[in-house]
Amino acid sequence: MDKKITIAIDGFSSTGKSTLAKQLAKQLGYVYVDTGAMYRAISLFAMQNGYINEDFFNKETLIDSLPTIRLQFKFNPDLGFAEMYLNDTNVEREIRTIEVSRFVSKVAELSEVRVKLVELQKEMGKDKGIVMDGRDIGTVVFPDAELKIFMTASATTRAQRRYDELLQKGDSVSFEEVLKNVEERDYIDTHRANSPLVKAEDAIEIDNSELTREEQFGIVLSLVNEITKTI
Repeated sequence: MDKKITIAIDGFSSTGKSTLAKQLAKQLGYVYVDTGAMYRAISLFAMQNGYINEDFFNKETLIDSLPTIRLQFKFNPDLGFAEMYLNDTNVEREIRTIEVSRFVSKVAELSEVRVKLVELQKEMGKDKGIVMDGRDIGTVVFPDAELKIFMTASATTRAQRRYDELLQKGDSVSFEEVLKNVEERDYIDTHRANSPLVKAEDAIEIDNSELTREEQFGIVLSLVNEITKTI
């Protein structure tokens, strides 16, 4: 039987990291962890408590509140994947809104937030057999992961995907608003002082601007099979 490995998927927002990670986890029988959902949940907590809005960000109060925040992934058999719970409340839908997207990169910049979540993420992956996606999985969380993928696509392509996804959920947004959010998040993610988004030296880059989900999945599954047969 092939040995289990750690799969780290990093990349820009709206490149389909979570979709790919879910596909792999289901196919391989691995645990899937959406680290973006964890940062989104803390951003939602900050919004709900009035710590952040368009005009200000009370970083100190959020940092002081971190010990009171409990994050859990609970598997939903009807959906086929785990949903995000914030202090025992299912917030899976709330964390996917454009409002949360506006603030998540700012919250993720805080080193105290990243330290808390990286510690949780490392614990989740200690037994391998895990697929984790985010911004610093292959560089910070699992630098020794057997397979590292770095996903990218043009900002316009990614904004269109996100826009279509939001419309399907019934959200009222404009394409321009979504594109601006994508570009702003790209800048913050790549320029922050703590764990900026960078491609790990040994990561395999996949530009999926012109790839279907099926084509992308096939490419990555082949990589997984190659690695598990050699360890």
